[in-house]
Amino acid sequence: MEDRRRPGNPASQDRRGSPGRRDDDQHLSIPTVVEDPGGHLPRTSAVSRHPGPARRGAKGGRRLVTTAPLRHLIDPVTFAREQLDFEPDPWQVEVLLSPANRLLLNCSRQAGKSTTTAIVALHTAHFRPGSLVLLVSPSLRQSSELFKKVTGFLDPLDDRPRLTEDNKLSFALENGSRVVSLPGTEATIRGFSAPDLVIEDEAARVPDALYYSIRPMLAVSGGRLILMSTPFGKRGHFFEAWTEGGEDWQRIKIPATRCPRITPEFLEQERRAIGDWWFAQEYMCEFRQATDSVFRYDDVMGAVSEDVPPLFAPPTTRTAAGLDDDVFPLFDEATE
Repeated sequence: MEDRRRPGNPASQDRRGSPGRRDDDQHLSIPTVVEDPGGHLPRTSAVSRHPGPARRGAKGGRRLVTTAPLRHLIDPVTFAREQLDFEPDPWQVEVLLSPANRLLLNCSRQAGKSTTTAIVALHTAHFRPGSLVLLVSPSLRQSSELFKKVTGFLDPLDDRPRLTEDNKLSFALENGSRVVSLPGTEATIRGFSAPDLVIEDEAARVPDALYYSIRPMLAVSGGRLILMSTPFGKRGHFFEAWTEGGEDWQRIKIPATRCPRITPEFLEQERRAIGDWWFAQEYMCEFRQATDSVFRYDDVMGAVSEDVPPLFAPPTTRTAAGLDDDVFPLFDEATE
């Protein structure tokens, strides 16, 4: 993981009793009750919709008993800086503070999107007791990488939460929250229900069937959905949500020019090396039509209709003479 610790940051010293920690912070580290009579704390707060440390207060609101500094609960940016020793870029601050329930991140390669959403995932699990966070990626390898970024942020915490479950692709905290990483197939997602947060990594390469299986899971929980990806052609649910999703989505575009760690000199070298087409897609976050396609993707999909039977029926297995149709033959009949 890239070292983004801030020089001179008191959080990078010994946090317990280190110079620079404010007395009021020490006071707020003891159990603190947060009143929310109307249930209107922002989604970045730790208001729980599940059994656990959250208790119902007067007038039907929520009361959250927490041992964390109050500012870490309410502000994920401060949480990242002071607890994780991570200094976010300006665009990462925008993402961490976003209250959007549906969020699209159209990101350049190596911009830091996985690290940013890993912080969102940990903040949700840590401050929202009983929450379920799902990390979805196109492949097992990518799922593992995103999951490692989340687990890598556990160690810097002042009071590292005890894990009640810990394996290669999931962990559970003592507050009842779970973080589960899933490779991108429809079958892997259907066993889960009512997640509080779903993060879909490299969404442009995730099968549409998986995405359409995710959305109904959020109906009861009202959970948050974040799709993040580098563009991959003008096709699929990520492209459609970006171009046709309407006001349901907040869209944040992060070309390489918004990433302070990527220099203009490097970008110019890349443009010359890979050409304008690939450069526009990989670094400038533009959805580009494949150059070697005879027909445009939109034209092909516009010609598809489920009302018309296929021209060629799928192949069938012939049943040997004398056997029932529902019995699979040991040997197919020989054909000339």
